[in-house]
Amino acid sequence: MNFALLVAVTVGCIASVTTGFAAMPSAKAIDAFAENYLAVREARGFGKGLTMREGLAVQQAFVRKLQPTLGKQVGYKVGLVSREMQQRFGVEAPVRGVLLEKMLLTNEAVIPTNVGVRLLLEADLIVVVKDKDINDAQSILEVADHLKEVVAFIELPDAFLATNPPPTGASLTAGNVGARLGVVGRRVPVLGTADFVKSLAEMTVTITDDKGAVLGRERGGVILDHPLNAVLWLMEELHESGIKLRAGDLISLGSIKAMPAPRGKSVTVKYDGLAGGPIDVSVRFQ
Repeated sequence: MNFALLVAVTVGCIASVTTGFAAMPSAKAIDAFAENYLAVREARGFGKGLTMREGLAVQQAFVRKLQPTLGKQVGYKVGLVSREMQQRFGVEAPVRGVLLEKMLLTNEAVIPTNVGVRLLLEADLIVVVKDKDINDAQSILEVADHLKEVVAFIELPDAFLATNPPPTGASLTAGNVGARLGVVGRRVPVLGTADFVKSLAEMTVTITDDKGAVLGRERGGVILDHPLNAVLWLMEELHESGIKLRAGDLISLGSIKAMPAPRGKSVTVKYDGLAGGPIDVSVRFQ
């Protein structure tokens, strides 16, 4: 092997080892990925070699393809907020995606279950950023000082990625963490007090169907031990990409309880024990 060829092979091997992926997925592959999502078809991921950094880069390109149909970005979503889910997807931390304007529906929306490949229902929670000074917050109490509202939220993510091989955290990130739809419910103002912050972690979140059957129940603290820890994590993660939160940004904090979307049922999520509450949100599936 001549010297020039040896150098080329060595550099290529180093690149493969350090990035874990020989090259970013092609524009054609990302186009097909977006087309499948918009057509509500299962989409193949980009292989186990995709890194988290590459997953974010694919996500940016993917979201740009969705915006002509789904509108401008209005906020962010945090996913994989439990250790169990992080282990399932082979990551050590949560992942992030973005929310687009037309993904968000009003309370008591009626949803055909065929709007997704494998539509899920998640009892979630949204917070609304009050001002840009939130980017300097160092604690959950300081975060609360710079939030405007807490909003009841049913997220309806879509597990549209092919399951063979199983998706990784990077491929989930590439697919914008499965963001498909969400239903926005009642809201209360955020108070920057220790009592309000405590109530966020201690509130009981209950999912019931139209016959009153309890489908699930959990406490707010299931999200990273406290829901506002999701905001602190997101700010740090965005900072690494040179991004700051802005006034009016919506942040979906993560799944409190998840299940397949139940066909033919109405579902209500109620948040009891929240200071200023309770609040609730409902959706009906056809």
